[in-house]
Amino acid sequence: MPQLEVRSASESKKEEPKKEAPKKEEVKKEAPKKEAPAPKKEEPKKETKATPAPAAKAASSEPSAPVAFSREERSVKMNRMRQTIAKRLKQSQENAASLTTFNEVDMSALMNLRNKYKDAVLKKHNVKLGFMSAFVKASCYALKELPAVNARIEGDSIVYNDYVDVSVAVATPKGLVTPVIRNCESLSFVEVEKSIAQYGAKARDGQIAIEDLSGGTFTISNGGVFGSMMGTPIINMPQAAILGMHAIKERPVVVNGQIEIRPMMYLALTYDHRIIDGREATTFLVKLKEVLEDPTRLLLDV
Repeated sequence: MPQLEVRSASESKKEEPKKEAPKKEEVKKEAPKKEAPAPKKEEPKKETKATPAPAAKAASSEPSAPVAFSREERSVKMNRMRQTIAKRLKQSQENAASLTTFNEVDMSALMNLRNKYKDAVLKKHNVKLGFMSAFVKASCYALKELPAVNARIEGDSIVYNDYVDVSVAVATPKGLVTPVIRNCESLSFVEVEKSIAQYGAKARDGQIAIEDLSGGTFTISNGGVFGSMMGTPIINMPQAAILGMHAIKERPVVVNGQIEIRPMMYLALTYDHRIIDGREATTFLVKLKEVLEDPTRLLLDV
């Protein structure tokens, strides 16, 4: 009997500390669990508040860059030169009875001439020999035969010019300008090229003066430098006509009954039908074609 009591007492003693121990441990474990999550939750909150700030800054700077399927619009005021160009072009369309006729020219002979003498011209005159000088001189030749293309209207009168001042269209960052080469009928190929080079340098530097743009009896526009295949130029008022040059492309043509590949260029002449009849406009392009396909005619004046 006493042995049984001792065992029961020992067992009861052993059971009591076992029950009290886990209670103390549970209380100790609960305290740090509540304290630990508090600082952990505060730290990510600070990080999340800092991250959206740069994102908002980046979003404000992104609209300037092109975005796919963007539908934003910008309003930019036209500069004075662009306003003047727009006014004069609209004036031309409203006042002139514009009509355009076309022809094509085989550039083989002119290209051979240029390739043969371009190095000699550059060495002696320090200027590149291009196609524009040939078109300017060929235009002078045709305008001499057809003076109405070189005329203008003033009130109820037609003013015929006995000289040829060619306006050459030059593209600039601010817009299209047409500096004038004076008395082209008296200039040589090289002198025309020098004038074009000088105006080109002025246009790039933004030093074109009003005197350089005033006057002009005939205009030549070369859209071919931008790859234009064909177009209808707008008359530069108060002039009566404008010649449009285009890109040189190799095409099959019939030569002496055989098909050959030749470098061809389309020509366009927009003219004021109030002064120039269709016969004169067509004849002008035909004469221009004849001279350009056989440049020696310019030397012989035939």
